[in-house]
Amino acid sequence: MKYLFLSFIAITCCFSAKSQSWIPVDKSPMDQIYYPVDYPSKKIRGLNEPLRMRVIYSRPAKNNRPVFGSDLVPYGKVWRMGANEATEIDFFTPVTVNGKKIAAGRYTMYCIPNEKEWTFIINKDTDAWGAFNYDSAKDVVRATAPVEAVKDQVESLTINFEKSGPKVNLVVEWDQKKASLPINF
Repeated sequence: MKYLFLSFIAITCCFSAKSQSWIPVDKSPMDQIYYPVDYPSKKIRGLNEPLRMRVIYSRPAKNNRPVFGSDLVPYGKVWRMGANEATEIDFFTPVTVNGKKIAAGRYTMYCIPNEKEWTFIINKDTDAWGAFNYDSAKDVVRATAPVEAVKDQVESLTINFEKSGPKVNLVVEWDQKKASLPINF
């Protein structure tokens, strides 16, 4: 009797799981990067450096498509710096970007890519889908950075942090392009 009951429960669970309406796996998975890099695992190992910032973004893939200067990411237009929701940046301590002090808090990041330079934008509006409702009146700071060529093609948009003396560069790479936003603490 016990085995019959357990079999009934197992079969019921299988049918009810199939009837659930699950959201399909996204083509552009969400990712996050911390500074210091790999902060959560370093924290449990006794890291002494405080958490400074985190970026949450979706990672679209090139998929044999032209990226910059195309319909995918046109030059001269505000871009969400990823896919789906606009990229978010959390500052856990006050920072300085392009000479402007920014309070700790959560912000949205946008970018205006051009062939030779990108304009990074940190904006007060949060929880935005794409750049459809972007409002420049809510910009906290804008900073222009040169575009560099990348030798090896980067298939999926990648955001990372690189320490550079007293500052940290937020580095964005995709396809064969790279741009960096200096951030000071």
